[in-house]
Amino acid sequence: MLPTYPAAFWVCAVGAVLLMGVAKAGFGGGIGILATPLLALTVSVADAVALLLPLLIACDVFAVRHYRRTFDKTSVKRLLPGSALGIGAGAFFFGYFSQHERVLEMGLGCLALLFVAFQFGRAAIVGAVRKQRPGTLAGVLMGATSGFTSTIAHAGAPPVVIYLLPQQLPRHVFVGTTVIFFAMLNLLKLPPYWGLGLFHADIFKTTLLLAPLAYAGVKVGVFLLQRFSDLWFNRLVYGMLLATALQLITGDNLLEGMLGGR
Repeated sequence: MLPTYPAAFWVCAVGAVLLMGVAKAGFGGGIGILATPLLALTVSVADAVALLLPLLIACDVFAVRHYRRTFDKTSVKRLLPGSALGIGAGAFFFGYFSQHERVLEMGLGCLALLFVAFQFGRAAIVGAVRKQRPGTLAGVLMGATSGFTSTIAHAGAPPVVIYLLPQQLPRHVFVGTTVIFFAMLNLLKLPPYWGLGLFHADIFKTTLLLAPLAYAGVKVGVFLLQRFSDLWFNRLVYGMLLATALQLITGDNLLEGMLGGR
């Protein structure tokens, strides 16, 4: 039997998984952040994050194959220990507010708004930083922040970008480092998600149905990365993210009204 999600969910899920795959391939910066808020418009936040984690791992498998030899090992080693602490804090937050859906929705919306603000300020950050290799403490701090936001919203990119930018790595090494780090981070999130009871039968069924789109998204992302600038694509996606974040914060879900939601 197919999972009994509303029609709006399937529309959002297809777009979210394709965008997630494109982002995993390194095109469009952190556009994968849109996936969780988009799904949270049609199902609970818990279902949204639980559904996306296996799909993120599926994307990781395809992306790691492409970037397994082009990443900065030192950065990954410094970020990863802190990420485990952040995952623990994120799991505690999720468990504590699990019965307060509006709190989770507003928290997710606020994280999305912060991400949009970060993207608009990213150019200024790039211009202000000098080339350097941040130390171990900075890696642990940024890793912990990334682990926390990734656990509650799969939105761990900004802290990692802040850590990597001063190093001025070649683009393919920068992308490869984020791919390898988040592949490991997503595997670390499996036990706490399981312990919180976020996985259920419909999650696994839906994951199997959507998994081929993750592969397709990665392939499309690799193709776009090699041939096109992501400037206008980013602007479109961040505009969608801004609108989605505002809907989550205000509770005024236009998509649910049009297509039928939770």
